[in-house]
Amino acid sequence: MREEQLGGLRTRITGGTDGKGGGRGPLVLLLHGFGAPGDDLVPLADVLNVPTGTRFVFPEGPLSLSFGPRDARAWWLIDMARIAADQAAGRVRDLSQDIPKGLAPVREKMLAFLKEVEHTFGADPRKTILGGFSQGAMLSCDVMLRTAQPYAGLIQLSGTLLAAQEWAPLLQNRKGLPVFQSHGMQDELLPYVGAERLRDTLTHAGLSVEWHSFRGGHEIPRAVLQRLGTFITKSVTHR
Repeated sequence: MREEQLGGLRTRITGGTDGKGGGRGPLVLLLHGFGAPGDDLVPLADVLNVPTGTRFVFPEGPLSLSFGPRDARAWWLIDMARIAADQAAGRVRDLSQDIPKGLAPVREKMLAFLKEVEHTFGADPRKTILGGFSQGAMLSCDVMLRTAQPYAGLIQLSGTLLAAQEWAPLLQNRKGLPVFQSHGMQDELLPYVGAERLRDTLTHAGLSVEWHSFRGGHEIPRAVLQRLGTFITKSVTHR
């Protein structure tokens, strides 16, 4: 693995022909969730069964949090008090109409990041997959809708529907896009119903959603990783 600054973001790069992103293989970009360290998803590169030479890129959220594990990061700030109040009152969180204040600036940062990644790695968008976990899934979906690049697929691990009014007209431009989506039925942070809304919204807009629900919470179980490897392989080799 190696680290470098790309598009103003600290980035971990692994896989490829040399374990450091070398070669011309497919590219998988994965964004971590809120409160996780920047290297949180890096171990996935070693367990996913993907084509030889596949390169993995893990950008780190630009915001440093004062709580959580070592070097907790975020893409935008969230209202922790609201989450606690909703949980205490037994209210199901519905973020479908939310447009976080920090979303627009980090979106622009991520779009610039993608351009630099394409230039630095000589990446073919048709063999490039975007995705993430939790907040990283939301951001990757939002960014996918703001670019016309013919990306090979989108990965949504424990994500949810966000900014529905903004996303609705943009989804029409992504008809046929392969999407891998997984969610735990006992997820207390991002309720299952929100993931179902996202799935149905994407499906009704004509995207090709591969849906995997599982018994569990806010996590990525091994069975999901096995299916994700198959999805990545199919998406980057059949286009």
